[in-house]
Amino acid sequence: MNIIFLGPPGAGKGTQSKRLEAQYGIAQISTGDMLRAEVKADSAIGREAKALMDAGKLVPDAIIVSMLESRIQKPDCAKGFILDGFPRTVAQAEALDGMLKRLGRKIDVVLMLQVDEDALAERIAGRFSCAKCGASYNDVSNPLKVENTCDHCGSHDFVRRADDNRDTVASRLTAYRNETLPLLPYYEDRVTVAYINGMAPIEEVSAQIDAAMSEVEQITQK
Repeated sequence: MNIIFLGPPGAGKGTQSKRLEAQYGIAQISTGDMLRAEVKADSAIGREAKALMDAGKLVPDAIIVSMLESRIQKPDCAKGFILDGFPRTVAQAEALDGMLKRLGRKIDVVLMLQVDEDALAERIAGRFSCAKCGASYNDVSNPLKVENTCDHCGSHDFVRRADDNRDTVASRLTAYRNETLPLLPYYEDRVTVAYINGMAPIEEVSAQIDAAMSEVEQITQK
């Protein structure tokens, strides 16, 4: 199952992606993590990307798609993958579709997490993650079960993004509305788009997603 997660920043995509990764045995792919890995490995693509980032420039879509092409052919993507944070624009979606077609693969479902924008600022300001395993948490909606201890790996080290504050939410939402929301009609014409109420409790959000996944599996098996 090949999945794209859409939704504004702070919608809970990371939390649900981690759950699906474990439940379905598919790989969660973050383009940001990929870039950092390529740079660390000092690969040809990594060196090119680093030079651009050091110069304050955006990494071109062609480089991102090339990295994705290599990534999804690794063994952990044999059963599928989850894209969280890519594509962000219609141009990226078109490039992604072209690459997947060359590999004989396709996107099976787009999961769209819908949330109240007015509630996002509080949610974003309260989120943090485990520095060791990357598990996502939130001070209000998804707190640690044991204080200062990761539920998944037991680590005591956590990080908060510097831009996770109310002052940056408005500009990030504007970019999301202008660049990413146009992806919805693009994908509605091509694949199943499941709209998920991201304001519900985490357990209910998970149940909605599982129901959508089940429907897609039934369709693909016919």
